[in-house]
Amino acid sequence: MNSEGDDALEQKLIAEVQAGDQAAFGEIIQRYQRPVLDFIYRMLGDPDIAQDVAQDVFVRIWRSISRFRCRRDAAFSTWLFQIAHNLCVDVLRRRARDPLRMAVTDPILMDKPASDFTTRNVITREMGRRVADAVGSLPQDQRAVVVLAEYEGLSYKEIAAVMKCSVKAVESRLYRAKQALRHALRDIASVTL
Repeated sequence: MNSEGDDALEQKLIAEVQAGDQAAFGEIIQRYQRPVLDFIYRMLGDPDIAQDVAQDVFVRIWRSISRFRCRRDAAFSTWLFQIAHNLCVDVLRRRARDPLRMAVTDPILMDKPASDFTTRNVITREMGRRVADAVGSLPQDQRAVVVLAEYEGLSYKEIAAVMKCSVKAVESRLYRAKQALRHALRDIASVTL
């Protein structure tokens, strides 16, 4: 996911954080806050809960980064998304026990006044909302694979590491997820998955 220069900078930042440098940790947060927040939001569908979980991810990173070792097969981003994924699974399990589950909402739609919408924007946003709802209705393991692959751009190998499964399992989950999305979105003719 990163270039070699990014990897070297990342390793330098991690070493500095492991030595107790809070400013370096701030740079790591700045670098990963948006992708982590986006991933969590797409997994949970609630912007407020996503903010809380993202904050918890970075607290856990700070507390346990001394145990992280940079290796060729274990990128920091994989470890970070693994923590985020595990926390999302915890929230989803708690939510499953709660009969009042929250619906997936799109904060982009909530932030714009009605005068900002053109017909095209409304259609595009409605399609985006429908896709977000369809992704949000997938089983947790399929949703995670779709979000990590399609939104975060992780490779199958990286996704397998995050989800602690085989690459074949990732491929299978992604295939099933795309089939479910095709079915859920069959009336939107322009969607190609």
